[in-house]
Amino acid sequence: MSNYPLNENIYNEMPDSEPTRAGFGRGLKAAGESNSAVVGLCADLVESVQMHLFAEAFPDRYIEIGIAEQNLATVAAGLARAGKIPFAASYAAFSPGRNWEQIKTTAALNDLPVKIVGAHSGSTVGPDGATHQMFEDIALMRVMPNMVVVCPGDSIEAEKATRALAESPSPSYLRIAREKTPIFSTSDSPFELGKAYVLREGTDVTLFSTGIETPFALRAAEKLLRSGISAEVVHVPTIKPLDRNTLIVSVKKTGRAVTCEDAQAAGGLGGAVAELLCDEMPAPLLRIGMQDRYGESGAPLEVLAHFGLDDNAITDRVKQFVHSRPQYKPGY
Repeated sequence: MSNYPLNENIYNEMPDSEPTRAGFGRGLKAAGESNSAVVGLCADLVESVQMHLFAEAFPDRYIEIGIAEQNLATVAAGLARAGKIPFAASYAAFSPGRNWEQIKTTAALNDLPVKIVGAHSGSTVGPDGATHQMFEDIALMRVMPNMVVVCPGDSIEAEKATRALAESPSPSYLRIAREKTPIFSTSDSPFELGKAYVLREGTDVTLFSTGIETPFALRAAEKLLRSGISAEVVHVPTIKPLDRNTLIVSVKKTGRAVTCEDAQAAGGLGGAVAELLCDEMPAPLLRIGMQDRYGESGAPLEVLAHFGLDDNAITDRVKQFVHSRPQYKPGY
């Protein structure tokens, strides 16, 4: 039995829900209250990304950059060089989508504590369609040297992650979402940069999930149990650096692995786990995520379901996987 405190309503038909961006807004304001070096920058989306809480509380520490994402990154790097802790926020489609090179050369290359916040990520931007549905950001930021990559699973964890990043000396990417998604954690649930958490123990397969896919992975595990499949759920909020030990221990126990992410499976969490298993143990792996394609317009949760990323689709895919792939055994 996992000792991770879960929200008691996570398996209900109507679980408690809130956008992860709301947690970021609260977390940034709290970080600003704790440390006067924290500053906020935004590209004309202050309310959309929930940075208005910080801007209203600390108007002299907020900078409106306007629709100029390359400048957003470089000004943030300059502030970091001057001793500040800048959080630079925009839609993920634009930052890091539009300013990856500036983030690399001004923040990451110089190992400055710039915090890039990519909001409205993945399917949750919904009707804005393929141009704004950023599924490639995890892969883009994971390959950047020095960069920490964090994908909180719900609004409570997003608040904790924001406060933790404010204390980290590393350049970092925080991925948050637009739409309300289920809350699976509690105020007592742990969060530490670089750590993965076993939310639910199992013996037949491990579901590694990140970001907003974690509550859907949990709900899928409950449905799988009714079909006689015991699924372990491991939440991976920090994709880089990866908690290699926790992941390997889990797969050694269950013998099969599945990754779940609201992002491109190539290069994202699926890519990270594939690399890990290739290095350490040749266990069967199923990667659930966007499969080399762009998004489509629609209501956010309908888009999630359309691309096979909700709990019903995860349940069906995992059933097929477990029934068709033998478990890894030491010595393979």
